[in-house]
Amino acid sequence: MSRTAKEVAVYLRATVKGDGEIFVRGVAGPEKAGAEDLIYLDAPRNRERVMRSAARCVVAKPGTAIAGKTTIEAEDPKLAFAKAAAFLFEKSEAKPTVHATAIVAASAKLGANVSVGPYVVIEDEVRVGEGTVIEAFCFVGRGSGIGADCRLHARVTLYAGAQIGDRTEIHSGVVVGGDGFGYVFGEGRQWKFPQIGRVEIGNDVEIGCNTTIDRGSLGDTRIADGVKIDNLVQVAHNVEIGAQTVIAAQTGISGSSILGSRVMVGGQAGIGDHCRIEDGASVGGQAGVVVGKTVRSGEVVWGTPARPLGKFKQQYGWLTR
Repeated sequence: MSRTAKEVAVYLRATVKGDGEIFVRGVAGPEKAGAEDLIYLDAPRNRERVMRSAARCVVAKPGTAIAGKTTIEAEDPKLAFAKAAAFLFEKSEAKPTVHATAIVAASAKLGANVSVGPYVVIEDEVRVGEGTVIEAFCFVGRGSGIGADCRLHARVTLYAGAQIGDRTEIHSGVVVGGDGFGYVFGEGRQWKFPQIGRVEIGNDVEIGCNTTIDRGSLGDTRIADGVKIDNLVQVAHNVEIGAQTVIAAQTGISGSSILGSRVMVGGQAGIGDHCRIEDGASVGGQAGVVVGKTVRSGEVVWGTPARPLGKFKQQYGWLTR
């Protein structure tokens, strides 16, 4: 969508320096940007890249002057750039309709302006909120609930009883509510432990492709508001993930572990069962948090077994000699 630099600045509650009437139609990196793309400058080391760019408009910190370019001043240019991108690329609205090939149970309740794509199956007693889009080949199990303005991309599977909040986006291949991996050995064989809980996912959550989230065993698996989960992540039964936590790809979280709010987990990390990662802690990529360990609030851990970053660097330095 085409906006003037001034319109973008008003949306961001920022200040324009230069020609506020130039048009901005998209966003890009400095090297690939055209004249009507928006770019951003968040560190002095990138100044030359920005100066050489064809883009005429740049988001930068207050007081940053760049010859020949209009500047939108923001204290956090990267954050402002992300918000501007959402402003420029407003999502197209799906046409409210139920495709002729979809199977929707008579007892299911669909809110206003819901879009249901080809070959979707919606079972009994499902509730779908206003404005939600369910794309082709999705399966929504009995008694599930989906909030307003959600988007389920093609081939998402919700097992029976899964509960999804408002404005949540779930990408292709995600499975929510499968049985957890719980067995008891006795009498010479493995006996399956009951997996009768459910999954509760909050508002404004995004879940990447082919991630799996198991239902609770006797309790529930809970994912709080604003959590962002990358592709190919495994969340086991009875796990709780706090608000605004971010989890990168190929991470595995074992059963009954608790992650606090604003936790950051790097790619391919492994978190053992019954661990506790407190608010604001960070687990580095490929780190292994052993069974039952607590990572304290604000702590950064790395390595296997995971230990504080300073200690990891010291030990790794000796090992590499």
